Amino acid sequence: MHPSTPPDTGHHSDRRLLQALSGTAVWPPPVWLMRQAGRYLPEYRATRATAGGFMDLCLSVDHAVEVTHQPLRRYQFDAAILFSDILMVPYGLGQAVWFAEGEGPKLTALRSRAEIDALSTDRFHDRLSAIYQIVSRLRAEIPAQTTLLGFAGAPWTIATYMFEGGSSKSFETAKRWLWHAPDDFAALIERVTDATIQYLRRQIDAGADAVQLFDSWASALGGEAFERWVIEPNARIVAALKDSHPATPVICFPRAAGVQYRAFAQRVKPAGLSLDPTVPLDWARGELAGCCLQGNLDPLLLVTGGDALRREVDRIGEAMRGYPFIFNLGHGIVPQTPPEHVTQLVEQIRGW
Repeated sequence: MHPSTPPDTGHHSDRRLLQALSGTAVWPPPVWLMRQAGRYLPEYRATRATAGGFMDLCLSVDHAVEVTHQPLRRYQFDAAILFSDILMVPYGLGQAVWFAEGEGPKLTALRSRAEIDALSTDRFHDRLSAIYQIVSRLRAEIPAQTTLLGFAGAPWTIATYMFEGGSSKSFETAKRWLWHAPDDFAALIERVTDATIQYLRRQIDAGADAVQLFDSWASALGGEAFERWVIEPNARIVAALKDSHPATPVICFPRAAGVQYRAFAQRVKPAGLSLDPTVPLDWARGELAGCCLQGNLDPLLLVTGGDALRREVDRIGEAMRGYPFIFNLGHGIVPQTPPEHVTQLVEQIRGW
């Protein structure tokens, strides 16, 4: 298959989410939720218990396909998103990645330029071959009208994990590299950016209808640093994917970027822009024109449910009616979410 020819995966005209990403105001809006496959579902917890560790779950074709299906069976979302983790790119480059129970992701932190230079794409696609198999299986198995989303972490966010050795609140180590050794930091960002382009192209070739880039820690940078380490790598990835797969839309999520969303939208030009709960929707409609907007319900309202959830969902719907929009959360579902509250959300949107 020529790399610029997307696989024939059914009738795109039936896929409401792809219509929205093409600039059509679809009503009721399509809906899916970040982390829609996860610990809030008892069937996920049962599958996770049989899979071994979290990386085993992500890299087991049968298990990952099963947990991706689980929320679709319950809620008939407009999209399925590949069940995986943003740290697959460091893993593919040869960095050790594991998940400590109760602590989250761990990596062997990068401590020298030699360690950066040792990261290699030589076996990258071999190490990640299960991911491409999962995407291919999912596209063959999920309903034709359901959009299949692939994804990756954006380079700045991935770099923070690679330098910090895990999650961080201050990003002190990554920022020290950024300021004290900018050439070394740039070498890592370039390596991660190139690998991410390859990774997403392979997901699209395997059957992904659209992809999302998660820059979860974009808010840690401002000014020139935001321009260089958030905007520029995202723009490179989006441009490269437009060049090789022009029919495949890209959604970007520079979470908690505030007013910097405006410069991001203007420079990166993604088909879709995912908004966190702090972004006023009237501001977004005016300042981020040209992008399909996605978001931005507070995940804790989904925990609360009831009238509070109903009012906020209606408010978001009223603000975005007549505009290309995908209903989603402003971040991922949290584990304490009652599944019946997700039912309430989806039924309310479908009833508009």
